Amino acid sequence: MRPSRRALAIEPFHAMAFGDLASELEAAGHRTVRLNLGEPDFGAPAAVRRAMVEAMDGRPLSYTSALGMPALRSAIAGFYRDRHGVDLDPARVAITMGASAALVLAIAATVDEGDDVLMADPSYPCNRQDVASFGGRAVTIPTSPATRFQLTRDLIEQHWTPATRVVMAATPSNPTGTSIPPAELAAICDLARERGAWRLIDEIYLETADPSPDGTPQPTALAHDPDAIVVSSFSKAFGMTGWRLGWMVLPEALVDPVERLAVNYFLSAAAPVQIAALECFTPASLAEAEGRRLDLLGRRRLMLDGLARIGLPVEVEPDGAFYAFADVSSTGMDAWMFCGRALREAHVALTPGRDFGTAHGDTHVRLSYAASAEDITLGLERLGRWLDTLRSG
Repeated sequence: MRPSRRALAIEPFHAMAFGDLASELEAAGHRTVRLNLGEPDFGAPAAVRRAMVEAMDGRPLSYTSALGMPALRSAIAGFYRDRHGVDLDPARVAITMGASAALVLAIAATVDEGDDVLMADPSYPCNRQDVASFGGRAVTIPTSPATRFQLTRDLIEQHWTPATRVVMAATPSNPTGTSIPPAELAAICDLARERGAWRLIDEIYLETADPSPDGTPQPTALAHDPDAIVVSSFSKAFGMTGWRLGWMVLPEALVDPVERLAVNYFLSAAAPVQIAALECFTPASLAEAEGRRLDLLGRRRLMLDGLARIGLPVEVEPDGAFYAFADVSSTGMDAWMFCGRALREAHVALTPGRDFGTAHGDTHVRLSYAASAEDITLGLERLGRWLDTLRSG
């Protein structure tokens, strides 16, 4: 007996090795600063936590619809209307077990054997593996600081193949924290639509993004392209990573296929989590989320100033998410070695660029400023002292 070829072909999430080593160091009594985790240090809004406790009072909790509770789907549609000015039929909203399940369902619904999916390098590593699992080919497009480490219409045009079926973009992005300017995103969507390809837009970090110059929230892709597939999550802006709840907005043509896939793959997202998540869209919870976004701005400044001080440049400042993508090539180490030594010698956990692609995998590391201000300060101080020792030596 042997595992499937699909299982054997899946690449590991290399950064997990650094998390495991950090845990070993902590078990040995070392205070390890984790700047490697894309996980906010705040929990769910207070009203959401209370609603979860109430939902678990012993009442029967049955399966929901495969696409989620109607009340939650309506609340999300109302959120797009009130925050982004987008009128959305709640029937086009699907509730999923985290954004990860939404991405799996979106790819399963659009990609056949031999299809190409265009995406940025660097980008979230699981996207490549998901595409491969369904027989597609992830066409990774090298980006640069000149394009904010993001896709552009010109880059997509240059890398278009006859088999292109999906154009996938993340804005703001993991690992760079950068956004695609709205006009550029609109041009990308227009090109893909004109050529008959689906547009799959990861907006998991959209509500942590900086406002537009006029003070309004950064727009969703749906404002320009109503038929885009948009994936989002309760994990980041609402601090609900472990709750495993996300959503996707689908074009009408995909609602029925995704429902059939969802009921077979996942049956439904957890009922009590859906019930509690209704409280995310109350004025109090939205105000709490906005306060956290403003707090992250302060942490961002702390991170960027600290990296500049210790000589690790960030070529493009993030304007959303909570990541900084720093160039470590001046140290004479590749990113993997840099992260390994930083963890073992300075007890600071970082994420090497290798997981996110090959274009900058050896030269860049990702740092998360979702950690507390105290940990950011301590981690950068440790890195600075460690680098000073290496340079003086």
